[in-house]
Amino acid sequence: MAAIEIPALAVPQVALVTGASSGIGRATAARLAALGASVVVGYNSRRELAEDVVRGLEGTGHMAMRIAVEEPASVAEAASIVGERFGRLDALVNCGGATTPVPANDFNRLTDEIFDRTVAINLRGPFAMVRAFRPLLERGEGASVVNISSIAARTGLGSSLAYLAAKGGLDSLTIALAKVLAPNIRVFSVSPAGVDTDFVPGRSREQLQKTAEKLPLAHVTTPDDVARAVTACIVHLTSSTGIVVPVDEGRHL
Repeated sequence: MAAIEIPALAVPQVALVTGASSGIGRATAARLAALGASVVVGYNSRRELAEDVVRGLEGTGHMAMRIAVEEPASVAEAASIVGERFGRLDALVNCGGATTPVPANDFNRLTDEIFDRTVAINLRGPFAMVRAFRPLLERGEGASVVNISSIAARTGLGSSLAYLAAKGGLDSLTIALAKVLAPNIRVFSVSPAGVDTDFVPGRSREQLQKTAEKLPLAHVTTPDDVARAVTACIVHLTSSTGIVVPVDEGRHL
């Protein structure tokens, strides 16, 4: 019997995760470091937490770096530093995000300022990262981009109309970028729902549990659940691009 050829895994040498000081980003950084990658732990304002993440990662070559995705100068500076230190980037995980909860029917509370900031961070920010880091990704091997989206893009239910619109745009951007950046860079959206983090202000663990009980898998999604999906896209889905991967306990059903 002929031997079965097993393709090599696309294990990244250098990875960058925005929003990596806590939650999904932190869990993703840990997963990528455990695979052997040198990880750039991106953060906005919580430097101490980011440095704590770096200290807890397996392996070597990790660093914490302030990357405010809505600030062009911050993104440009980050790309320059990563280029000088590593000369390449194999995986970019756009996890940095923010939301301001506003009831969907309260149009007056959803001000232009809230709307614009939500879109700037959750949609324009990931594009700015891809634009800035594209040259380094093209030097990488089996490079990939993973955008952390949300099931809100599909259901039309979320912390605000601005947030779900931004995530809907992010999924569309993922598909478009997959076409533009092929064949050298694969692009994915990972789309969670109700993750057990402090991302949504005022949302309690009890609320998440009550929602989870109504879902097909009856489980509260953890940050590591999402991180495992992210690493699967990067390492294992080498013949896929431009897809949205739900991590939502079957909520999309």
